[in-house]
Amino acid sequence: MTTVLTPLQIMEHLVGFPTVSRETNLPLVDWVQDYLSAQGIASHRWVDPDQPHKAAVFAHVGPDVEGAVVLSGHTDVVPVDGQPWDSDPFTVVERDGKYFGRGTCDMKGFDALAIWALVAAHHRGVTRPLQLALSFDEEIGCTGAPPMIEAMQQHLPKGSAVIVGEPSMMQAVTGHNGGYGFATHIVGFEVHSSLLHTGVNAIMEGAKLIDWANQRNVENQAKEPGELQALFNPPFTTCHVGTIEGGTAHNITAKDCRFMMGFRVVPGESAAQWEQAYLARVKEVEAGMQAIHPDARIDVTRAFDVPALAPEEAGDAETLVRSLTGDNGTHVVTYGAEAGQFQAAGYSAVICGPGDIAQAHQPNEYVTVAQFNAGHAFMAQLVDRLA
Repeated sequence: MTTVLTPLQIMEHLVGFPTVSRETNLPLVDWVQDYLSAQGIASHRWVDPDQPHKAAVFAHVGPDVEGAVVLSGHTDVVPVDGQPWDSDPFTVVERDGKYFGRGTCDMKGFDALAIWALVAAHHRGVTRPLQLALSFDEEIGCTGAPPMIEAMQQHLPKGSAVIVGEPSMMQAVTGHNGGYGFATHIVGFEVHSSLLHTGVNAIMEGAKLIDWANQRNVENQAKEPGELQALFNPPFTTCHVGTIEGGTAHNITAKDCRFMMGFRVVPGESAAQWEQAYLARVKEVEAGMQAIHPDARIDVTRAFDVPALAPEEAGDAETLVRSLTGDNGTHVVTYGAEAGQFQAAGYSAVICGPGDIAQAHQPNEYVTVAQFNAGHAFMAQLVDRLA
């Protein structure tokens, strides 16, 4: 057995791997598996067949029975390109009571604490098992978690309570929005812009879909929210386009236009209903395009699908976290997370992790020393409870 590392030492290792979503995370996965193996813990990896440079890793300690507590985190981080950092983003630097580094907050700080807890539980001996689950590609739509969850159930006894460690200031977050994205490609017909009426401008047709989203946002905001929706800020589903590309020149009707139409759906509303509404509007716009030129079309592909996390009635995960933190407040968030995917797979799920989401994705990202220590104390109490 090698030396047992502290949570800070583990976080320093994890942050040192530049696992930006567009890059590989295999060196980090190798390190985690090697460290766990040195502690006598077997682990499993699931390699994405479509992206063999990416993998999830998961492990189980304690009795080989169902009912484990699952500590869930993601290994990928957002880019640092163009951000004005005061120190190396991939080196943990402590100053002014804060640990700076990409991922210290979102969410390698929690990952480190979860790895520490798994090792501590293994050496201590526990009567209720503990599992670790580290995914990939969370930052680009939570696409790595569903196959990981499926693989976990093939290799490990199924857990019952999942703690997803997104930064929540160690509060029990029991609900989050769903996130759904549709890659939209409008294919127009190029002509000289002086003959605009004979061509199909993909950008201008795409603008009709974006304006549809604007109108839905206005309508949604004007509605009286239900009791569940009223917990969220904003208390309504939002439609959003963040980037757009297309066109060749200012005097040519655009042949192509591409954007992602995203929906953040509040719990209690149907994602399928929003998908149907969007596709119906797409069909209307496409029909108008094809009336001008038959080759014009709109292609829509579902890019990501993150179900909402709905508050549970006396859920195992929430009850456990509240008993350890003493937090009895009502907390929900408008970002999407992997908690909804675990819940959809039949797990009780809650979000609880160190740090403030306001620091995530920022230059000079940090988690305070106090929050990191609070996370450590939480994990120590969890191991005591399981033992």
